[in-house]
Amino acid sequence: MSRISAVFMGSPDFAVPCLQATAARCELRAVVTQPDRPAGRGRKLVAPAVKLAAEAMDVPVWQPMKVRDGTLAARLRDLEVDVVIVVAYGRILPLDVLSAPTHGCINVHGSLLPRWRGAAPIQRAVLAGDAVTGISIMQMDEGCDTGPVFERTETDILPGETAGALFERLSPMAGACLEKFLSRFPKVAPATPQPAAGALHAPKLEKSEGAVDWTRPAAEVIQHICGMDPWPGATATRLDQTLKLFGAGASSRACGQPGEVVAVDSDGAHVSCAGACVRIDEMQPPGKRRMSVSAYAAGRPFEAGERLG
Repeated sequence: MSRISAVFMGSPDFAVPCLQATAARCELRAVVTQPDRPAGRGRKLVAPAVKLAAEAMDVPVWQPMKVRDGTLAARLRDLEVDVVIVVAYGRILPLDVLSAPTHGCINVHGSLLPRWRGAAPIQRAVLAGDAVTGISIMQMDEGCDTGPVFERTETDILPGETAGALFERLSPMAGACLEKFLSRFPKVAPATPQPAAGALHAPKLEKSEGAVDWTRPAAEVIQHICGMDPWPGATATRLDQTLKLFGAGASSRACGQPGEVVAVDSDGAHVSCAGACVRIDEMQPPGKRRMSVSAYAAGRPFEAGERLG
């Protein structure tokens, strides 16, 4: 039996295992990804991770600036593919693109839909203190992650797990789930419409969300610091600087005033919140690298009773 034909659409590192899964199970005819973007201090153009992976496979790469002018839909129709697999592509697709393949577009999403529809499901799950998350495979419609779901795969969110660490865990899990799904596709059970109950939106993170509120309970502060890692980073003010904070856990130190640094030791900085302390592992001053709290404090020692803003 001949393999189904496919086009893959995706952009960041997270999508690469799914690209590989698609290539393993389908006749992969093209890859669609975002245009190269300027990045870093030098603002040099950087290619999406999916582009680099596709070029290594010698698969044609398309990088359209627009998806709503009819050009992408026309190219997909010309290829006469069975399915388009979409993973973290970065744009909402119009109806002409969604309907171009024989079996439409299939999306692999990093949450247990309908919870956390949108651009930042992994970060929002950590920020909210969710105990579980996972991967959903769904039939795409014109909404934002609102289509019917074929299957979900759950995993626990580990204590103290950062958004970055969860990304690294979910990415290969997504690839494995997709490969198993494609081994049966299109002879799979019909997708089930998402329930209205429990639907939450997961907008992309903004730098303005980074500031830590030390008056919140310690568990929520830990969730906040972990959910903001690696980007944009949780922030606190100290003297004349805005520090980024990374790595957080519970502390058994006696609690002081909100934001008070009650101790600095080899484990990190112990900072008071509402009713308990949290331990901060790393700090990053402006223009500097991330470093252990002990390394940071060696250059700028904390005074007794000092409070972070």
